[in-house]
Amino acid sequence: MTHFPTSPLSDRITFSSVTDADFDELVALRIAAMRDSLERVGRFDPERARERLRQSFHPGDTEFILCDGQRVGFYTFRPAGDGFHLDHLYVHPAHQSVGIGTHVMRILLCRSDALQVPIHLGALRDSPSNRFYQRNGFVQTAEDEWDIYYVRLPSTQ
Repeated sequence: MTHFPTSPLSDRITFSSVTDADFDELVALRIAAMRDSLERVGRFDPERARERLRQSFHPGDTEFILCDGQRVGFYTFRPAGDGFHLDHLYVHPAHQSVGIGTHVMRILLCRSDALQVPIHLGALRDSPSNRFYQRNGFVQTAEDEWDIYYVRLPSTQ
């Protein structure tokens, strides 16, 4: 049995499944969460954001993040041949910097550790999310013009 970490938010954070009908709400959350970072690198385009999410939309591997019953973000954590891929982890800016992302990340890290498989992800260059991922044990493996790619190997403890 996997034991998930507790935090002051443990009683307030829950998750709910996503369906195809939730796509527009997910796009809105993604745009809200990424807008500042995308504007900083001159890449803010709502249609591009919609299309990028459409290309990596896996409702069965996606869950809304709820805080006190309110949808405040979502993540996509899908199994792949080389471990898990964290395709998306977004928290609405009005709910950032209070520990929600860290709480969700700890749960995902526990899943990875329990199965002894790595987690792979990409983050927009110059986004504050890069520091977040590095603080959570992710190591850079590659980069391209717009993104930095990371892996986090499972803990052996």
